[in-house]
Amino acid sequence: MTSQNTKTTPTVAISISESTDMAVLGLSDEHLQDAMAEIALHLLSSGTSLAYSGDLRAHGFTELLFELVVRYQDHPHHSGKITVTDYLAWPVHIRMTADDLAEFSAGHEKSTHLVFLAPDGTQLDREQRLELPTQEPNKKEWADGLTTMRVAMRDETQARIVLGGRVDGYKGRMPGIAEETLLSLQSHQPVFLLGGFGGCTRDIAETIGLVARWAGSRPNWEGRAYFKDFSPSDLHNGLSDEDNAILARTPHIQQAVTLVSRGLRQILNERLI
Repeated sequence: MTSQNTKTTPTVAISISESTDMAVLGLSDEHLQDAMAEIALHLLSSGTSLAYSGDLRAHGFTELLFELVVRYQDHPHHSGKITVTDYLAWPVHIRMTADDLAEFSAGHEKSTHLVFLAPDGTQLDREQRLELPTQEPNKKEWADGLTTMRVAMRDETQARIVLGGRVDGYKGRMPGIAEETLLSLQSHQPVFLLGGFGGCTRDIAETIGLVARWAGSRPNWEGRAYFKDFSPSDLHNGLSDEDNAILARTPHIQQAVTLVSRGLRQILNERLI
């Protein structure tokens, strides 16, 4: 765990995106959404804050997370504090007009803390960002901006939960799920791989030796080879290798939540539940 991570209230990063394996696994996209919802609500109700790097697309995981936070505000354990931080990379937010950002911020100011990041990953306050003109980032700005955002989020969180993930159509140096997971592993941040929903997460679990290769494996996506340097012991998540192997295979949401909770209790000194 990095030395920066000394907050009283633990913050867990959630890395999630669509998985193209859902149909092959006999699952629907709703299963992945349900998994995120169950995990997020469980963490929130146990006193954990969440971090996410959404792109503000309508009907995406960002919107789902915001809806969950609004629901959680009525929970008896809700402290009244904002419990979700959304890290917005430079190439993501700089494409939006000031009016669009102001409208979005106003609609979520009571539920979510929006972090606008400069190209180097430092934070911009809301007024600074609203004064900047809209622009279309080039390929390098996309890659650099996404990496600095992921580093910033890693440095402000105590663990990472990973599920799903596309391995094509990305704008960074490698698939987003892969880069976020790699940065966490490199810094010894605890990582939970929920590979039962396929996608990039399943490929990572396979590469580090948690699960066997299967017909849906994609061996050649950019960055996958980096994970050959890691093993299950590098997850540092408080779970045994056996439990991590189960977590990397199970499509059962409650089983996954139970395992994640067990690991978090271990690594966060019983502060969660």
